[in-house]
Order: sequence, then C-alpha cells, then structure tokens
Amino acid sequence: MAPGGGTQRLPRGRDVFTTFPDVLFIFELVFGGLVWILVASSLVPLPQTQGWVMFVSVFCFVGTTALLFLYLIGVRDTKASWKLLDIFYHFIAALFYLSASFLEGSAARTMADGFLYEHYLENIAAMVSAQSTRPCSQAPRAG
Repeated sequence: MAPGGGTQRLPRGRDVFTTFPDVLFIFELVFGGLVWILVASSLVPLPQTQGWVMFVSVFCFVGTTALLFLYLIGVRDTKASWKLLDIFYHFIAALFYLSASFLEGSAARTMADGFLYEHYLENIAAMVSAQSTRPCSQAPRAG
C-alpha cells in the first residue's frame, strides 16, 4: 500500500523509463545484443561452447525485449504472478549470463595461442559484455 492508503501504481508507457530498475532493461538489451553480435562474428574454436553462449544471448535478448514491451503497454499489475515471473526470469537470465561469461572466457583462453589476435579480442569482449549484463539482470524490479 502507498502512504496515502491507495494501491501502488506501476509505471506504464514512457513512465517505465523513469524508474531505476526498469531503466536497466536498456543496458540489458545493449550488452545482451553486444554478446550476440560479438559471438556471431567471432571464430568458433569450440562449437558447443559458442553455441551455448549464442543461445543465452538470443534467449535473454528476446525475453528482455518481450518483458519490456509488456511493461510498456501496461500489461503488468501489482499481482504476485508478475512479480514471480519477473524474479524468475531475471534469476534465470543472471545464471545464464554467468555461465556464458565463464564459457566464453574459457574459449578465449584456448584461443590465446594459434588464432588471430582479433578473434581473441572478440571473445574477450563478448565475455566482458556477458559479465556486464549480469548485474542488470539481478536488479530488483518495481512491482
């Protein structure tokens, strides 16, 4: 309940971008898109590792975009089901990005010798982007 005795209203439309946790959607999309682009353009020395990292980046990018769209059109309300969905999705996204950053780091480590330096740097940048996305996924959301 809000201090005035009424129910707490969740932001809709452009007002979504006025609350700190919801602004993190933008950073989550940017860093998640960077992981996607960097992994897609890099040399693939370990196909299964790079495949998992690509799955994580695409899955989380699509999931974050869908949640942001639903929040923008005002579908969510103060019910516990939306809170649980938000918590569950961001918990899974944080775990996925953590695993992706570790796997990307191990792939970059194996690339240190015998590959072009540019490919090595692309994998390092993808690992850093995946690690940078994780805190955005862990922020508590309003509602």
